Amino acid sequence: MPIVRSISGLRATLDQLTKSLVVDYANAFHKFLGNGGSIVIGRDGRPSGSWIEGVLVKELTLLGHDVLLLGVVPTPTVQINITAHNAVGGIAITASHNPSNWNGLKFLNGDGLFLNSGDNERLWSLLNEPASLVNNIGEVIEVEDPIDMHIDQVINVPYIANEIANIRFRLNKMNAVFVIDAVNAGGSVAVPRLLKRLGCKYEELYCDGTGDFPHIPEPIKENLTALCNYIKKKNIEKSKNEDKNVYMGIAVDPDADRLVLVDENGELLCEEETVCIAIDSYYTLNNDGMKIAVVNQSTTMLADAVASIYGGRIERSPVGEINVVQKMQQTGAIIGGEGSGGVILADCHYGRDSLVGIALTLAILARLGATLFTLSDNYPKYAMIKCKKEFDGNREELYSKIGEIFPQSRISLIDGIKITYSNAWVHLRASNTEPIIRVIAESSTYNRAEGLANDVLEMI
Repeated sequence: MPIVRSISGLRATLDQLTKSLVVDYANAFHKFLGNGGSIVIGRDGRPSGSWIEGVLVKELTLLGHDVLLLGVVPTPTVQINITAHNAVGGIAITASHNPSNWNGLKFLNGDGLFLNSGDNERLWSLLNEPASLVNNIGEVIEVEDPIDMHIDQVINVPYIANEIANIRFRLNKMNAVFVIDAVNAGGSVAVPRLLKRLGCKYEELYCDGTGDFPHIPEPIKENLTALCNYIKKKNIEKSKNEDKNVYMGIAVDPDADRLVLVDENGELLCEEETVCIAIDSYYTLNNDGMKIAVVNQSTTMLADAVASIYGGRIERSPVGEINVVQKMQQTGAIIGGEGSGGVILADCHYGRDSLVGIALTLAILARLGATLFTLSDNYPKYAMIKCKKEFDGNREELYSKIGEIFPQSRISLIDGIKITYSNAWVHLRASNTEPIIRVIAESSTYNRAEGLANDVLEMI
């Protein structure tokens, strides 16, 4: 099985993610950061994360770094603790949404940001250089309450803080209960604790923190049937039990940087809607806020439709969290994210964060007195097709040939190739996290989206 390194860090199947490989990357990261300074380490709960953490701690302390251990936490908790503790960098031990036989390392700089493409190239170039000797051995420090620090930073964003009383009153008046599927991983403590701090009622479905995934961990429709069925069952049984609660669902991936929502009918909102709800909430809570939002090239047109309601506009970046962040910094945008369920709010920190997404979602539900269904039902509807395919050929040649087939359309080459029509688009690009090519198409009709996707798949 493969080793994948990209702008999203290092990922590998456990038969390839050896101790020597982890040591090599620890040494390279040390050389990238320079001598001295503390490094923050957190993990997403996978059982393999424990031995990887041990290898990193031993190697980095021998290289003179103090290591601040967070334990099992969301990746955004690592980001926030880097800046809070003035660390020189951090490592999140996670393979994000990949299955349990994978793990990996996400590398962060002293600003709590993921390494960009240039920084990653430099990191990789240092892999084969010998480590420098140091005189002092670093210390291991276990950080107290890293998750509370994260939650504090989320709920202290002024326009979120201003809505907390409203969230408590209106959502409880609606008898809203949020069922949590944290896939027994990094969000198992953080998500329930956030809801408790916000005064919301909740139930824990998969939140034991063991890292033992109860289903394939990517939070997409086919993997969240247990959560959807649980909500359907609870709402069906209400009439028998005189239960007045309205059950809705919250699902996150193993490192809890992605958020997906389930409405009160037990129907999964497309993961693309998460960032659109966050944009809607930000604009609703900030009448005078920045009117630019940033998403990536593969994110739904719904983002443009939502922004236009408020006189805002969408800027697009290549796929990859750091690419969205850099575009936000360039444009001054405060809100952004990716259609995979990742929400970025610069007023909290520059990183995808499910806790930020939850807070913004609850705020707009409370402000509008809406459920997830009634909120989503008011949005324009688009059909999106997502496909993936193994490909061993020359990608640039493939992009060039596809471009020749669509001369009448507007072509973008900033990330793979994207062909845009007046009310449809198709995007083909190499994955940052798997050895595949992804094809995503969207239109106002399913048949049109499917046709565009099939045209490109045939060429692959």
